[in-house]
Amino acid sequence: MAYRRTPAVQARLDAQREAVLQSAVGLLAERGYGGCTMAAVADRAGIATGSLYQHFANKAELSVELFRRVVTREIAAVNAAVARRDAPQQRIAAVVETFAARALRAPRLAYALLVEPADAVVDGERLVFRRAFRDVIATEIAAAVAAGELPEQDPVLTAAALVGAVGEALAGPLAAEPAPAHEPAPEHSDNTTVVPALVSFTLRALGGRDDSDA
Repeated sequence: MAYRRTPAVQARLDAQREAVLQSAVGLLAERGYGGCTMAAVADRAGIATGSLYQHFANKAELSVELFRRVVTREIAAVNAAVARRDAPQQRIAAVVETFAARALRAPRLAYALLVEPADAVVDGERLVFRRAFRDVIATEIAAAVAAGELPEQDPVLTAAALVGAVGEALAGPLAAEPAPAHEPAPEHSDNTTVVPALVSFTLRALGGRDDSDA
């Protein structure tokens, strides 16, 4: 007769799995994928490394689940920001503004999500991530075109180009090491100008206007 877990045992395993994922998110934000080893995650979660393998067969499997959790959170934040805006162009700006601002507030985590070398399966998840943001932007571009706010264009193609451009523009600031406390930060590391510049770039690339246009 096959062993069947009792509800209490299953609840304990579910709680342990959740603790593992929370610990992995913390390590990813601190050390990136390179430091998010199975042993380190198990240690942070307060369990034996062998127990971790009850939930995830290897680091690649853990990384995929971890990536999906963090990306789901980021997509939700973007969608919430979009929902607070009325005009289509404002909604497009909200996507870029929210994504870039959150990335710059947690640069190590964002770097791991976007560009840090990782397993092939994680690269596959990154493609899903980019497509999710592309689709959010494409929906708003289509609405803006239909409302006559933007010139006729292919919403999906334009949105894909914007996602690529924004990701590339953020790669440098996210990879930059912070300056020591006693030294002034170099000019290019002034992230306070990055988000407004990206929003302005996005609106102009779409054929629209931003607040700085005369």
